Amino acid sequence: MKLFIFHTPELTPTNTLPDCAIAVDVLRATTTMATALAAGAEAVQVFSSMDELMQVSEHWSPEKRLRAGERGGAKVPGCDLGNSPLDCTADIVKGRRLFISTTNGTRCLERIQNAEIVLTAALINRAAVVEFLLQHRPETVWIVGSGWEGSFSLEDTVCAGAIAHQLLQQGELQGHNGTEIAANDEVFGAIALYSQWQHDLLGLMHRASHGQRLLRLDCHDDLKYCSEVDILDVLPIQSQPGILIKQS
Repeated sequence: MKLFIFHTPELTPTNTLPDCAIAVDVLRATTTMATALAAGAEAVQVFSSMDELMQVSEHWSPEKRLRAGERGGAKVPGCDLGNSPLDCTADIVKGRRLFISTTNGTRCLERIQNAEIVLTAALINRAAVVEFLLQHRPETVWIVGSGWEGSFSLEDTVCAGAIAHQLLQQGELQGHNGTEIAANDEVFGAIALYSQWQHDLLGLMHRASHGQRLLRLDCHDDLKYCSEVDILDVLPIQSQPGILIKQS
């Protein structure tokens, strides 16, 4: 297995695709997706365009759909939900499809949607992602951070580092220095970031620029939830381009 980490979708190669691509948007899209599927959502369908989301979801009855839209951290007017994972409780999402468009995470998924296997990862489902990788051992793996409007983000990189760190700890590579799995320098940088902050991930979220943006929107509980590790045993996996289901 060769692992690549890219801080933003714009940094991924344009002439190739990996065997497995993993989108990361800790604050908050991929955290919300995992939470919704764990709570019984039928599927999550992602859109980069709000107009397209509205058009496609219009074909679903209101009882079977939820429209979630976020721009700049705030809920898009006319949507049922914003991008808070804490809103994705079973009584709201069970049996319904979540149609979602966010500032960064859905754009990241659009970039990698043609890979053979597409997953989403957050800190809350890190262990499920690692288990899948160790079980299936895809030859090449990209972990792609969503970043913020094309820029590096601490929270996505620390999550990528948490995945890489756990692969080295739990996998067959235990005892090695990581050179067998790391395909670019970003892997070591992400592992170093996670190693420094693994016992204070909430503190890291508070320092991150998008974390500060969400704090200004009074999303303190979202940050606390998004900084928890391995609390959900759920793996969102793409069943067709743009549609994620819970891996069975």
